[in-house]
Amino acid sequence: MRGITDTVKHLIIINVIMFVGTLTIGTGEELFYQWFALHFPQNELFKPWQIITHMFMHGGPMHILFNMFALWMFGTAVETQLGSKKFLFLYISAGLGAVLFQLGYYYFNYVPLYSELISTGLTENGINTMLSTGQVPQGVPGLKQSVAQEAFNIYHASMVGASGCIMGILAAFGMMNPEAKLMLIFLPIPIKAKYFIPGIILLDVISALTGQSFFSPSNTAYMAHVGGALTGFLIMWYWKKNQFNQNRWDR
Repeated sequence: MRGITDTVKHLIIINVIMFVGTLTIGTGEELFYQWFALHFPQNELFKPWQIITHMFMHGGPMHILFNMFALWMFGTAVETQLGSKKFLFLYISAGLGAVLFQLGYYYFNYVPLYSELISTGLTENGINTMLSTGQVPQGVPGLKQSVAQEAFNIYHASMVGASGCIMGILAAFGMMNPEAKLMLIFLPIPIKAKYFIPGIILLDVISALTGQSFFSPSNTAYMAHVGGALTGFLIMWYWKKNQFNQNRWDR
């Protein structure tokens, strides 16, 4: 493939293979999602390997198309400047940062809900059964349907996609090329990377806190975007700070 670096090419190939597997193996999407999507850790479907495998899963043709386009467009430039080893370290680290932020956000909302359910007199087994089946027990004093529903939604939440990794790459691109001009497809106005990228991250934070979606589908894991971008920024900041020793980013 011309105009693409080796690591970016291999990452795209892996993502495409996983997407084809999602559509064709076993019972298709449902089976692959159970195995490889990142499930909420309290859910019995959660497996440790999902922390990595979810980064190569996607929810549909447009999801993988936009992510792979962004990986090609920004990843090739970043890998060219960093080299393959540092690029891959940055990519995976950003994905892990995305996991940390998104799961932290889930737990931040889940823990008080779980405590409220416990306060009604339900046992842990009773709560787990309720959340796994979606059947709310009748006649429990103080049990609010809204609380049970919100806890159920988090319990069954799952995450797929390379977006967290790509946000880290995007942050790195912006730090190395702050004057580069970028545009949104539906807003063809050139904006310098040093303004464009922080703006995108800020919109993700607002979307996570308000539930208001600006550019992405409403089920987007916005805090994963923030975690990936922040991880990318911190890694690049460290490498830039130490650019005259063995940790410099262009070594």
